[in-house]
Amino acid sequence: MKIAYFDCFAGISGDMTLGALVDAGADFDALRGELGKLGLHEFELGMEKAVKRGITATDVDVHVHHHHHHHHHEGHDHSHGRGFTEIREMIEGSELADGVKAKAVAIFRRLGKAEAKIHGKNIEEIHFHEVGAIDAIVDIVGACICLDLLGIEKVYASPIPTFTGMVEMAHGKFPLPAPATTEILMGVPWRALGIEGEIVTPTGAAIITEIAEGFGAMPKMVTKSVGYGAGKKDFGIPNVLRVMIGESEETAAEECAEVAVLETNIDDLSPQVYEIVMERLFASGALDVYMTPIQMKKNRPAVLLSVICAPEDTDKLSAILFEETSTIGIRIDSRRRICLPREILTINTKYGQIRVKIARKDGEIVNVQPEYEDCKAVAAKNDVPIKRVRDAVVVAFYK
Repeated sequence: MKIAYFDCFAGISGDMTLGALVDAGADFDALRGELGKLGLHEFELGMEKAVKRGITATDVDVHVHHHHHHHHHEGHDHSHGRGFTEIREMIEGSELADGVKAKAVAIFRRLGKAEAKIHGKNIEEIHFHEVGAIDAIVDIVGACICLDLLGIEKVYASPIPTFTGMVEMAHGKFPLPAPATTEILMGVPWRALGIEGEIVTPTGAAIITEIAEGFGAMPKMVTKSVGYGAGKKDFGIPNVLRVMIGESEETAAEECAEVAVLETNIDDLSPQVYEIVMERLFASGALDVYMTPIQMKKNRPAVLLSVICAPEDTDKLSAILFEETSTIGIRIDSRRRICLPREILTINTKYGQIRVKIARKDGEIVNVQPEYEDCKAVAAKNDVPIKRVRDAVVVAFYK
């Protein structure tokens, strides 16, 4: 299984995350192309190497075009800010891969919820002010794109270093860590560092808490690549974020042995809501979510909603079911499953590059599955039936 370990020894911000993932091998042009799907024309993405106290790192820069300098005084800001709903609709309405969309929206929801709690508002009333919004959109969506490009299946992170001081914000001076950052990092282990200055930003905190399975020592893994993302300021230590990418030692079969299955029967929920439920469950780590039509009392047509997950995610996913659906009870079973180890390879075909998922049993290839989203995009671009693209990929693979 391909994993990434974020070593946040000097903190974490959105641009450092992006820089580290590009440095570790995420293709910058592919990232730029995917970000183009958002239809945002107010920024350009730049990349350069920066040396931070002896460590060469990648510095990814979001250049925001200021069309309206004179509008930037206090008060005008809010009408120009982008709200959570607007950002969510922009991401969900784009042509980005579904997994990327769900992850990015979940990170934004985390960020918005923290801001809302601090200002005593609800998430719909929160506005990310103009420049900050574009930075955050590019950093958050970009990080999700990079994880997807690199084929990362699980993310882990080190504990978060402490820092102190004050920072100037739109509402005046604030203590560090910023209140939103503190809120987001609730329940995450800190380690003493005591740097003066903002080394963990709300965006960085939202990204890492949403994508990381856990915070602690580096997991058992064979490192295949390492990336350093440059921060903008200097705090007396190399201001970089390190990400190590590699394979976890265990085969997928051992890793997937025990799973929990959550089930609930629902006969009174609008069918439209299931889309959100499914999206949130997958974004929070569900291994699979599926629905079975059933008949309930008084012969009502109903849905049996089933969620397969890692046992430790039971509470988190049950909470989503209670929040988003009308259910008031969930059944939980423990099951065993056998998974074949799988890997993702990129194959060159006459239609372009397409990713393929390969499953092995005792080292022998038993299954070759072209990535549906890639085939769909290529088929549309070349105006050919998707099955022809799929066949071309399989032929190219076996050649």
